[in-house]
Amino acid sequence: MTGPIVVINPNSNQAVTDGLEQALAAFRCGVGIDCVTLSEGPFGIESQYHVEQVALPLAALVKSRADASAFVIACYSDPGLDLCRATATVPVFGIQESGVLTALARGDRFGVLAIAEASIPRHLRYLRRMGVIDRLAGERALNMSVDESARGEGTFDRLVEVGHALISDGADVLILGCAGMARHRAALEAKLHRPVIDPAQAAVAMALGAVLNG
Repeated sequence: MTGPIVVINPNSNQAVTDGLEQALAAFRCGVGIDCVTLSEGPFGIESQYHVEQVALPLAALVKSRADASAFVIACYSDPGLDLCRATATVPVFGIQESGVLTALARGDRFGVLAIAEASIPRHLRYLRRMGVIDRLAGERALNMSVDESARGEGTFDRLVEVGHALISDGADVLILGCAGMARHRAALEAKLHRPVIDPAQAAVAMALGAVLNG
């Protein structure tokens, strides 16, 4: 029997995990998807310190789940990804890497809706390492917390505003730059008339492909 794909929310905010459960409901098609919260994590991963802080607890959680057929690290900074890959005996996917690769398959230039201005330099470093910075139309910040993005009443309107700005920058596909935004993907795509990538969904789709391929 195939074990579940374990989707780890590296922050301790259960609302983000609940949003992941909702966003991934349609992906439960013969392979289990287990969304879990890293209780040791900060309430929101919003700095480089937070990214480094969760690496070891993430690896410990990965090591403890011998039943898993794959892992997804559900934070757009892909914290601890290399360490978890070195620890696990099954595939491990980061949602930023997966979201960007999916966006490249859907459009020529992508734009990223970030949580905060402080996140953007960290994301740009990652894109340079991936070798895809020339395909970036722009990254713009909502300037709100992870918790606000997950359940704030004004989040969708702000996503629409920033999304329009990124389209003006030349983006023909948009990436949600935080797992907490997952619940807004479909409505935002309908509003902006552009593909909108939820990176957690992108990563789980890749994990499903890897698991179903044996």
